[in-house]
Amino acid sequence: MENRGDYWQGRKAVHRRALLKAAGYEDEDLRNKPHIGVANTFMEGSPGTAHLRQVAEYVKQGIWEAGGVPFEFGVPATCGTIADGDEYLKYDQVGRDIAAASIEFVCRVHHFDGLVTIGACDNVLAGLYQGMARVNIPSMCVTAGCMQAGRYRGKKFVEAELDVAVMGAEADEAVLEMEECACPSFGACPSMGTANTMQMAGEVLNMVLPGTSTVPATESEKLRNARMAGRKIVEMTLAGRKPSDLCTKATFLNACAFGMAVAGSTNLVLHIMTIARELGILITLDDFARYAERIHCILAVIPSGPYTVVDFHYAGGLLAIMKNLESEIDTSVPTMLGGTWADLIKDIPLTKNEVIHTLDDPVTDRPGLKVLRGNLAPNGAIVRPTGVPEEMMCFRGKAKIFTNDMESFAAIRDGKIKPGDMIVVRYEGSRGAPGMKELMQTSDALLGYGLHRSVGLVTDARFSGFNYGAIIGHLTPEAYDGGPIALVEEGDEISFDIRKGTVELHVSDEVLEERRKRWVRPEPKEKNGFIYVYSKNCRPGDEGGAMQPWEI
Repeated sequence: MENRGDYWQGRKAVHRRALLKAAGYEDEDLRNKPHIGVANTFMEGSPGTAHLRQVAEYVKQGIWEAGGVPFEFGVPATCGTIADGDEYLKYDQVGRDIAAASIEFVCRVHHFDGLVTIGACDNVLAGLYQGMARVNIPSMCVTAGCMQAGRYRGKKFVEAELDVAVMGAEADEAVLEMEECACPSFGACPSMGTANTMQMAGEVLNMVLPGTSTVPATESEKLRNARMAGRKIVEMTLAGRKPSDLCTKATFLNACAFGMAVAGSTNLVLHIMTIARELGILITLDDFARYAERIHCILAVIPSGPYTVVDFHYAGGLLAIMKNLESEIDTSVPTMLGGTWADLIKDIPLTKNEVIHTLDDPVTDRPGLKVLRGNLAPNGAIVRPTGVPEEMMCFRGKAKIFTNDMESFAAIRDGKIKPGDMIVVRYEGSRGAPGMKELMQTSDALLGYGLHRSVGLVTDARFSGFNYGAIIGHLTPEAYDGGPIALVEEGDEISFDIRKGTVELHVSDEVLEERRKRWVRPEPKEKNGFIYVYSKNCRPGDEGGAMQPWEI
């Protein structure tokens, strides 16, 4: 163990020992054993986190077994989908910084030697990784696992399908029947949303035990893995293996390759850039763009195919993907087990089945993620090409402008959006929303109302990993910072070409300059609370959107 010194020894530590003895710990526990923080995001209001008390107990068992001393504490967590269609969904991205700060706060004050985090979904899970990188003590995350798929009238059914069905012509009785079966178990919803994307990414980043991220939440293997993680973190702590040792630039570049191969959530881009910056490593949109030129999607999980993450687990899981990517990744990077990725995957056969494809026989000829640039997004924008209808890969439409998700959804519902329109939702970026809100209602409505093959969407906001279609997000600079999207006027023509990687506003530079002279930044949407502090300190979307003053 590094830097422990005599912190728990002698007269100067009497008060520390006395307080922890009052909490039930013994003298030997305090003086001579590694202290392991157990950061649990248990929360009763989400299927991703409602089962984590039991998972935490198994982690703590493993820590005791290996000679460590566990100290469990709570980290705030939410289910972002709960706020779908509500203004307060914007808090979801801000939650990433809250989770990271919670870990920093408790670990620093309590002087832990090692750390296990336990989490499930979206920005909170990314915040756990961010916090692990920030405190930079031996750390690992135990993921909550994925949910089983539901069954609706004899067919596989997932929550993302329910979101779209609500927007369509289904009778109320049918929708209520879907509601009852869409989410049948604990765990992260089993499509390639942000939750499962980040659970898998944890393995690539050496923050989750290899081979464990996709184990379904309902499997007893998840509990056995939790106990194993408890034992392993004590070993890592005694060896002093920290995130800065395990998460190299090459490791993060491997995560970029992973994103292309699995068609992960577009939020992966924000999170990888942010976690890397915590360790002083610069990952940019250009890194993702380079891999998009080389790697096509090889995983047929919803929405890029018909299968669930549970199917993916039984088809081979994350390690099979990394084996199939062997020629495109750096396998010399270390793993938390002590060897390299080359050692880890050397005995895994090349996997080729209905769920997992190979590089020479991909699911599609498109990359899982794509960076777009142009005069509408000089610093970049993101799309998931595998979810875009073929006829929308290149599209030009007339701007219909809105300032939030609910407005644009209402316009679709009320028949005000027609084929050939380009929906523009702005002032919903990191600083403008603030919090870079996910436009779930609008995206689902385009599908539910049958407009996804004739209407485009561009925004400085972001999307849920559930969403798919011709939806271009993360436009930077964002509108609140005076980006070109702030200068768009009703009826302007906007085009994107996903294969070429362009997104353009067809207005002359001279006209745009005149508009810029008239532009006035709107009043902040929030003027107090943590979200206001976030808006004043966050990075732009093309740098990850975190609340940090990084200079790398």
